[in-house]
Amino acid sequence: MDVASRLRAAAKAAGVDVAWIEAPLDGEFSPVLRRRVDAGLGWLTAAGEDVPAALEVMSLGEFEPDVWLLPGIPGRVIGLGELAGLDVVHGPRQLSPVTYDAWLAVLREVNPRFEFTDPPFRRLLPITLAFAASTSRPTAVLTGPHHRLGDWPGPAEPGVAADPADLVRARIDGSPLTAAAALVWSGDLPRPLQQVLFDTADSVVF
Repeated sequence: MDVASRLRAAAKAAGVDVAWIEAPLDGEFSPVLRRRVDAGLGWLTAAGEDVPAALEVMSLGEFEPDVWLLPGIPGRVIGLGELAGLDVVHGPRQLSPVTYDAWLAVLREVNPRFEFTDPPFRRLLPITLAFAASTSRPTAVLTGPHHRLGDWPGPAEPGVAADPADLVRARIDGSPLTAAAALVWSGDLPRPLQQVLFDTADSVVF
């Protein structure tokens, strides 16, 4: 998603300086609510948390994750119940508590004892995939929200030099794990800055 680059471009055109900070956001967008930052780009679950009334929010669309599995899943589609019976590497929670908690709750509806397994390294998918492929138990890797709902790019084929045990990309049947990308800002920001944010959000909604 190119929201950050569009935001910078819109701000530059309006003569506004933007400082970009990467930090986990909770469902209430607390850093924005407490005025530590002017705006936040983060995730709301499909159920939709109610952000505080002092904040303005604009949804940028619904997104779903990829799931990486050992080869052999028919059609590269796995049911939620089958997924909940595997060891699933996802997280850690502090990187995205909103989606982590919401998706954990969905999986616990079909397996009350389900727990995510933390990845060995943050943000390093190739290492995480190698780790999952080497474990003795059936293991899947679940990414964060990755692509727009209904626009799944199709399964990733392993390369010619791939090991037969390498994981392949698949999707979860029925898209039960989703999140809404949201741009949130304080309702009492100066109007020119609010307009920059609104124009940025409006430009990426399709």
